[in-house]
Amino acid sequence: MKTILRKPVLLLVFLLVGGCDLSPPYARPTLDMPKGYKQSAGWKTAQPGDAILRGKWWRTFNDPELNKIENQVSASNQTVALAAANYRAARAVVKQTQSQLFPTVGTSPAVTRSQVSTTTGGTARLTHFSLPVDASWEPDFWGGLRNSVKASKFEAQAVQADLENARLSVHAEAAADYFQIRSLDEQEEILNSTVREYRESLKLTQARYETGIDSDQAVAQAETQLNTAAAQATDIGVQRAQFEHALAVLAGQPAPVFTVAHSPLKTKPVAVPAGVPSALLERRPDIAAAERRVAEANARIGVACAAFYPTVTLGASVGYESIALSKLFTGPSLLWSVGATAAETLYDAGKRQGVTDQAWASYQGSVASYRQTVLTSFQEVEDNLSALRILARELQQQDAAVESSQRYLTIAVSRYKLGLDSYLNVVTAQAIFLNNRRTAANLRLNQMNATVLLIKALGGGWDTAQLARH
Repeated sequence: MKTILRKPVLLLVFLLVGGCDLSPPYARPTLDMPKGYKQSAGWKTAQPGDAILRGKWWRTFNDPELNKIENQVSASNQTVALAAANYRAARAVVKQTQSQLFPTVGTSPAVTRSQVSTTTGGTARLTHFSLPVDASWEPDFWGGLRNSVKASKFEAQAVQADLENARLSVHAEAAADYFQIRSLDEQEEILNSTVREYRESLKLTQARYETGIDSDQAVAQAETQLNTAAAQATDIGVQRAQFEHALAVLAGQPAPVFTVAHSPLKTKPVAVPAGVPSALLERRPDIAAAERRVAEANARIGVACAAFYPTVTLGASVGYESIALSKLFTGPSLLWSVGATAAETLYDAGKRQGVTDQAWASYQGSVASYRQTVLTSFQEVEDNLSALRILARELQQQDAAVESSQRYLTIAVSRYKLGLDSYLNVVTAQAIFLNNRRTAANLRLNQMNATVLLIKALGGGWDTAQLARH
C-alpha cells in the first residue's frame, strides 16, 4: 500500500512546488547584425580605453549654461515625471500579480443579537459570537500564475526602459533647442553687423548722390539692402523666443520666468565613439523596452495555454463560535473545515483557443516591432555618422566661400568708390557675403544637432545592466 501511494504523493508534491510551464522557451529574436557602420570610415570608433558617454552626456560639450539647463530638465521635466509614475505603477502591478501565488487568508468576526421563540411559547434573547479564519489557495499546477508574474515583471522592465528613453529624448531635445538658440544669436550678430555695414554704405551712396557722382537709384538700392537686413534681424527675435519657450517647458519652468542669455554659438562638436552595431542591443533603452515586451508576450502564451487545464482551489476554515463570550475560546466552540474544489471548462465555443491564437499573434507582432526598432536604430546611427562626416567637409568648403565672398565684396566696394562699377555690383557682393555667412552658421548648427542625435542614437551611455530585476 505504501508503494502504491508513494508515487501519487510525490507527483502531488512536485505539482505543488514546481508545476508546469506551458510558455515556449524564450530567446531574444535574432537579426542579421552588420559588423560595423558603413558611414564610420574616418570617424572615431570605440576603443577599450575610450571614455564612453555615461549618464550626463551633455557635459562633454563643456558648456556651463547647457549643463545648468539640463540639470533643470532632470529635476523638473513633466514628461519624465509621467514616465516615472508609469514605472512605479508597473512595479505595483508586479506586487499585485505576485500575491496570487500565495494563499488568501481572511477573517470576519461577528456579534449578533437575536430574539428566538422557546418551546414554552415564550421568547429568549441570545447573543452569538463568532471568530472565523478562512483561507483559500489556488496551486499553480500549469504555470499560469507564474507566467503572469513573469509577464508583469517583463512589462515593468519595459516601462523602466521607456522611462530611460524619455529621459534621453528630452535631454537631447533640450540640447538641440539650446544650440538652436545659440545659432539664432549668431545669426542675429551677423545681421546686426551687416546692418551696421549697410548703414555705412548708405551714407556713402548718399554722399556720392549729393555731389552728383551717383544716381538716386544707388541710394534706393542701399536703403533696400539696409531695411531688408534690419527686418531679418528683427525676425530672428520671433524664432528665438519660440525656442526659448520650448526650452522652458522642457526644463519644467513657466515660460514668462525662463530666460537664456544672448550668446553666439561657440560650442564645438565632440568626437563620439560609435562602437559596433551589436552594442546597440544593450545600449538603447527603446530596444531594451521592445525586447522585454517580446519576453512578456512569450509569457502571455503560457498564461493562455494554462486555461485549457483544470484549476484546483484548496480551502480551509477554522474558528470559534459560541453564544457566551466566556466560552468562545473553549474546546467545544472550535469549528474547522478543509476541502478542495476542481473546475474545468468543458465547452466554450473556441474562446480559449481564440485567446491562445491572440497571444501568439501578439508575440509575433512584438517580435516584428523589436526588429523594426533595431533596424531603425541602425539607420539613425548611420544617418548621423554620415551627416557629421559630410558636414565637416561641407563646412570647410563653406568657410572658404565666406572668405572668397568677403574678398569679392571688398573689391566691389573699391571699384565702386573709384567709379569703375555701379552700386549694383556692391549690392550683389553684399547679398552673396551675407548669404554665405548665414549658411556657414546653419551648417555649424547642423553639425551640433547631428552630434546630439548621434549620442541619442547610441543610447546616451545607458545599458541594459541598469534594468531592475524586480
